[in-house]
Amino acid sequence: MTNLKQRLNDTNDRLTAHVCTIPSATVTQAMAAAGADAVIIDMEHGAVDHASAHAMIAATQGTKCAPIVRVAENDPVQVKRILDLGAQGICFPMIRNADDARKAVASLRYPPHGNRGFGPFIAHSAAGVSLLEYKDTVDGTLTCMLLVETADAIENIDEIASVEGIDLLVPAQFDLSTDLGISGQFDHPDFQAAITKVEAAAHAHGIALGNVALAPEQAAGLFARGYRLICGFDLLWLKAKTAETQSWLTSA
Repeated sequence: MTNLKQRLNDTNDRLTAHVCTIPSATVTQAMAAAGADAVIIDMEHGAVDHASAHAMIAATQGTKCAPIVRVAENDPVQVKRILDLGAQGICFPMIRNADDARKAVASLRYPPHGNRGFGPFIAHSAAGVSLLEYKDTVDGTLTCMLLVETADAIENIDEIASVEGIDLLVPAQFDLSTDLGISGQFDHPDFQAAITKVEAAAHAHGIALGNVALAPEQAAGLFARGYRLICGFDLLWLKAKTAETQSWLTSA
């Protein structure tokens, strides 16, 4: 089992993740086989249900790709069910303050460190251990990814970043710019100031940063500012490649 948490915290690796909104084990398997360090199976905005999520998680087996699931909300019941399907971490949306961050971290851990209920009847097979070995094998190894996507989160970002157990902060540009009242205006001074605050807090507390990069120059710019993980989207890659292919019709 690939330990993305360890790679984020104990190395300086540059990493990739791809948000999978298509409910397809085939798509996820192809991305994992192509070398993706992680997939983020999207149960917040995508068409993925629990059966699809389980198949997509299983499709990463035998690769270095860590299956992370973006839940619809910061809810321990949702988190518990996803982790019991074998996910190696959770991407939490709409984190607004330190209490939200502590709630997220606690949902990933068994007592006494957290409040996850015990029932890894599927997950223990994904981890390659017995049912009763699962807790001691996996507890404390799951990745906690927080999305910073509200004005409240920007205001409280230093307190959020001070919470122990956070592995990755991702300023979610679409929601964040919308909540700031400047939807899609990524060059706006207010948006840039918000991003700078997130970056400063992450660096100050030793937390890895991730963000979207859909072109090489975007990736280079993020890495130059200390980001560790770049994200893409299965649907956007598919549409872009299809559109590129269409352009070949007139380029000859």
